[in-house]
Amino acid sequence: MRMLKKEDIKQEVFDLYDAYAHNKLERRQFVEKLSMFAVGSVTVPALLSFLMPDYESTLLIDKNDPNLDSEFITYDSPKGGGAIKALLSKPKDATQKLGGIVVVHENRGLNPYIEDTARRAALDGFITIAPDALSPLGGYPGNDDAGREMQRKRDSGEMLQDFIAAYEYLKNHEDCNGNVGVVGFCFGGSISNMMAVNVPDLAAAVPFYGGQPTEEIDNINAPLLLHYAGLDERINGGWPEYEAKLKEFNKEYGVFFYPDVNHGFHNTTTPRYDKEAAELAWSRTIAFFKEHLS
Repeated sequence: MRMLKKEDIKQEVFDLYDAYAHNKLERRQFVEKLSMFAVGSVTVPALLSFLMPDYESTLLIDKNDPNLDSEFITYDSPKGGGAIKALLSKPKDATQKLGGIVVVHENRGLNPYIEDTARRAALDGFITIAPDALSPLGGYPGNDDAGREMQRKRDSGEMLQDFIAAYEYLKNHEDCNGNVGVVGFCFGGSISNMMAVNVPDLAAAVPFYGGQPTEEIDNINAPLLLHYAGLDERINGGWPEYEAKLKEFNKEYGVFFYPDVNHGFHNTTTPRYDKEAAELAWSRTIAFFKEHLS
């Protein structure tokens, strides 16, 4: 069987995967629809194998990096899920208090990609916390499909409180300078927007392709840096109304649309990953946090 390449895959296949990954299609329906694109050596099993995340060879940071202090901790979320497990990371050689970043996962719990992203941000000079909103249900199960099913069982408002509690934990940590921002991806992008609405002292928010709030936008105090994928019609449709409100209330924001890339373009583990766009968006994110969390 020849190895598939991103260029071999029609955009409709990526759109199907997006629908499946966001609970719009059951797995049986997803497989049935994929069969329409199985031609010759491009079989349904080959397509499935190609589209699913690869957590073995795509991570960027060694979890045992000698320049990093990284450990799992548990913090309390009294308005949310109670005891929440999280990955806490910071550079080992830090000599002063650091700006803090809450790293918010997608709609499937704290998987290896988000852990990797949190460690990466720590090596960029921050103390980071990456909570697992699946903690009350036993934590990320090691499988994204199962993780999505578990996350659907949690109350969205309580999950927001879990990440707000992570903000409070980090803000009061002895190694944090008290300036805490948030970055999130997909579901985490939506949480980042909602934290900007609900946390008056949030220092900065960076939603990656996140759903937009529709109410209380006038409450936002944090500067925003928003990243969107050019091909992501599902999420991008909510931007014009959000931008109009941000302008109406004179909020500080910057926005970038990355052309010809899919939702999830920052995620290194699936073929939606776009290295050029992801690295540019990440460099902008780190520069933004250095400006606002110092």
